[in-house]
Amino acid sequence: MPARNRHFHRHEPFQHDHRVTLERAEGPVGWFNPTRAHFLYPIRSQEKEGTDKPHESDDSIHDSNQNLERGPEPTQPAKSVRLLWRSRDNRKGRHALLVQKPGPGEEAPFLAPRRTSDPREVLKNIKRTFTYYPFWDISWLVAFIFTWGSVVWVLNGFFAWLPLEAPSTEFPTEILYGGGITAFIGAIIFFETGSILLIFEAINANNTGCFGWAVDQLIDEEHERRHKLRLVASQRHCRHHHQNRHNFVGKGAEGGGPGVGLEEEKSAQEQHWQWFPSWHDLHTHYIHELGFIAGMAQLFGATVFGVSGFTALPGINNHLTPQSALNGAYWIPQVIGGSGFIVSSTLYLLETQQTWYKPAFHILGWHIAFWNLIGAVGFTLCGALGMAYGNSGAQYQASLATFWGSWAFLIGSYLQLYESLDKHPVEETTKTDLEPKQ
Repeated sequence: MPARNRHFHRHEPFQHDHRVTLERAEGPVGWFNPTRAHFLYPIRSQEKEGTDKPHESDDSIHDSNQNLERGPEPTQPAKSVRLLWRSRDNRKGRHALLVQKPGPGEEAPFLAPRRTSDPREVLKNIKRTFTYYPFWDISWLVAFIFTWGSVVWVLNGFFAWLPLEAPSTEFPTEILYGGGITAFIGAIIFFETGSILLIFEAINANNTGCFGWAVDQLIDEEHERRHKLRLVASQRHCRHHHQNRHNFVGKGAEGGGPGVGLEEEKSAQEQHWQWFPSWHDLHTHYIHELGFIAGMAQLFGATVFGVSGFTALPGINNHLTPQSALNGAYWIPQVIGGSGFIVSSTLYLLETQQTWYKPAFHILGWHIAFWNLIGAVGFTLCGALGMAYGNSGAQYQASLATFWGSWAFLIGSYLQLYESLDKHPVEETTKTDLEPKQ
């Protein structure tokens, strides 16, 4: 295991479950906590020993009395399974499963859900983004707020850029009122609110580890009634607060993972929502979390950017003279706030990568951070070019940067909404991927 990934600072996932084995941990930056870790699934001994009956102490295994053909969800055979812990997934209440498909002639003792990148699964989750509204889930709420905020900014982009591109379409006070009011709503209500919730999401992440899966024991009628194990999504084995429908700022979902003692489970259930981390937690744990640092950069950027949102209002913006006053109260806060968004998006991007220089194209969170980074660059350019007073080309490009930057934010926000509803991602892997890296 590389030296930079040797340990977690203070909190290691599944540290109270002695039957779960950490295979390796990885992260893009050595000083921060690992952002990705592979754990052997607790039923691995049955897979290796070839026993027909599961261990009695493993409460994640249940008798289903069903044949293989009667599973409630489409399944695929799997040679082995791993828990894939990622810091971003953990904040979002997601439980990733790493599945290794069997080769020709190899035994497949597991049945796993089909991969979430399957077109049928993608279409199913897209439908959920328009029909399912889990307002008690803070990760969904963050994505929902940012999505509607981005819609407002797209309208702002039209108000700012379209009159310059097609002057015949402009109506009186379009830029002053249409652009100013939408900038205020987008910056103050949506950006600031969403950024505050990002911090709450980060400081209330489940740091003990969360399974989120149960195992059904099935009988394979075609192969001498051998037992097979089917993995199914299970809220019973999840402690993330995202599952709690009863109160937004309260206890996590009841129940612990297999192998967790009564004391640990009781302690986990008694952990309430926290509004502020303790100083000890802050300097021993959260300061080493890329997600928390990225959220703080986002909140800083949104707060400073909010100044330009306020000064964009009619009655304020049109009275900011001379140009130096307009620059100081309107354009410069956009540059500083946009720079904060760039730092935040870059850190979120790094969080999803195994190394700082290798993009993670296969991870949805990477694409979310990438599009948000494009949007942040657009908003920063808008402020920088807007200060070029009297230069019509610069003013045009400033408005255009707001337009394409808003669309980039909208793409990233909708992908985040999609991500928040996909709580049980399944990824396929090869044998090489499961081997420890030197």
